[in-house]
Amino acid sequence: MTVSTASRNQTTTFDLEKLNQEFETATPKEILAWSIENIPTALVQTSAFNVDDMVITHILYSELKHPVPVIFLDTLYHFGETLELVAKAKQIYNLDLKTYKTPDVDTREAFTAKYGEALWEKDITQFHHVTKIEPLLRGLDELNTVAWITGRRRDQAVTRANMPIFELDTQDRLKVNPIAAWTRKDSWLYVAEHGVIYNPLHDQGYPSIGDEPITTRVGEGEDERAGRWRGTGKTECGIHI
Repeated sequence: MTVSTASRNQTTTFDLEKLNQEFETATPKEILAWSIENIPTALVQTSAFNVDDMVITHILYSELKHPVPVIFLDTLYHFGETLELVAKAKQIYNLDLKTYKTPDVDTREAFTAKYGEALWEKDITQFHHVTKIEPLLRGLDELNTVAWITGRRRDQAVTRANMPIFELDTQDRLKVNPIAAWTRKDSWLYVAEHGVIYNPLHDQGYPSIGDEPITTRVGEGEDERAGRWRGTGKTECGIHI
């Protein structure tokens, strides 16, 4: 099922400039509450189950009591710790989890047979397209999404420094970035205060966790996303471009 033109046009009626001014100093909970009130049935969260994503899930499911669908992209190359966290979160929050992956492959071996050995080394852009971009777009489409929630913060990377709280994607869906104005410290303070579960790799030098073959530990003083796609020159996988 595709999102109807009428549904997508709903997002274009919002005055994004006004919304961003109004909510610049709002809390993530207030931003999410507005999203729930104004887009109650076609709102989803996209999650890689990093700490910021877990904060948002906790606000939605435990504070606001609004279990929106959570899209998880199973690239087949996640760390075992990430998959264990997904299973734990599903149980604790009773997540409405929607998992999407590359069509017609269910294992790393099958992926290699179809795309060749270590596709991320030969063509990182294609690897991201088949494991993340296509599955995400398919998931947003199948869920009839009008608005989707991300866990991005402005201080995560230079490329995100000017990110608004509300924006439109290329399909005129509303993208909601409720913790855009937060810092990494803010997220961890929330985790400590509310007992939010998180990936243990965060305690082992991985502030941002992606696929196992292309995620490295981050050194002192480095950007927190420096361990993602190290040496490739990439700053984004393509989902948010």
